[in-house]
Amino acid sequence: MSTVSRHLTRRLLQLYIGLTLYGVSSALLVRGGLGLEPWGVLHQGLAELTGLTIGIVSIIVGSVVLLLWIPMKQRPGLGTVSNVFVIGVAMDGTLALVPDVHGLGMQIGVLIGGIVLNGAATGLYISARFGPGPRDGLMTGLHRVTGRSIRLVRTAIEVGVVATGFVLGGSVGVGTVAYALAIGPLAQLFLRVFAISDQESGSTVVAGRTPGRAILRR
Repeated sequence: MSTVSRHLTRRLLQLYIGLTLYGVSSALLVRGGLGLEPWGVLHQGLAELTGLTIGIVSIIVGSVVLLLWIPMKQRPGLGTVSNVFVIGVAMDGTLALVPDVHGLGMQIGVLIGGIVLNGAATGLYISARFGPGPRDGLMTGLHRVTGRSIRLVRTAIEVGVVATGFVLGGSVGVGTVAYALAIGPLAQLFLRVFAISDQESGSTVVAGRTPGRAILRR
């Protein structure tokens, strides 16, 4: 296998392993029962409202968000489209296999494991450099269209999805706060761990150098 083929193979493996583990980590946060990540709160609330599985809701929401890219002239990549489907399928698959967790000690352990795994998954799939997730693209698109800072746009979006999800019955708790505080440093760490060298330039690209920590959500 040529160097270019190995390079592409590694990128594809990182993309799909990362997206799969992201879905697994999101499911673990559900089973932990101590609060979900911001978009997970919305997905769970909509799942409660519609009777659909949270994974299917994630796919639907991701597809709708991706449609919002059109007026903003955002360009999706392989990773963008894969993000919509792989995470939702992995999440439902994990929830079908992993039972609810009982006892505060076990819940905390699952919460910590889910957050750390989510950071690793983020580092894996973003470092593959196949395009941002639908929600990241929405954020950067609104930043470009409105001229507002990444930090402000991201905060507004996530406050909105958490509030909406909570009203619909999504789980907000200490896990939500812990995720918000920990995911930035964890993702930055794993972006460096899983960075892939650029074969053409001979340098190493770290995908995490994004204004306002824009790398942190799907």
